Amino acid sequence: MQTSIIEEVRVFNRFYTDFIGLLNQYLLDSAYSLTEARIIYEIFTAGNIQASQIMEIMHIDKSYLSRILKRLEKEGIIEKRKSIQDARGITITLSKKGRQVFEHLNRASNEQVEKLLTPLKSTEAEALAFHMKAIVKILKVHS
Repeated sequence: MQTSIIEEVRVFNRFYTDFIGLLNQYLLDSAYSLTEARIIYEIFTAGNIQASQIMEIMHIDKSYLSRILKRLEKEGIIEKRKSIQDARGITITLSKKGRQVFEHLNRASNEQVEKLLTPLKSTEAEALAFHMKAIVKILKVHS
């Protein structure tokens, strides 16, 4: 692979993570890191999910996930129950408070993206979305 291509990908990654504030300790002025917010998103999206599924989706270390889930449970964001399908398994769901946290994070994320797109002409925003979709498609095919 050409060094120039590698460098351009790295330049883009640094630019984008800085541009949308992913390097801040907490995401969107919340009490949650990017990883924690993503876990909350995955639980919300699934409705109920097992830790092993989160690990598979996010490619996250088991012990790291365990620490985050313990914190979220202690804060009342998630609830754990025995799985109906597998008595040995634990199902994770969002509590009422967790759904409120998700809604707040989701709203704040939408507002952040809208603020970033507002200065763009509609054709520029459409082109940006098109190219982002292409990036996802290309990388998914080869992952």
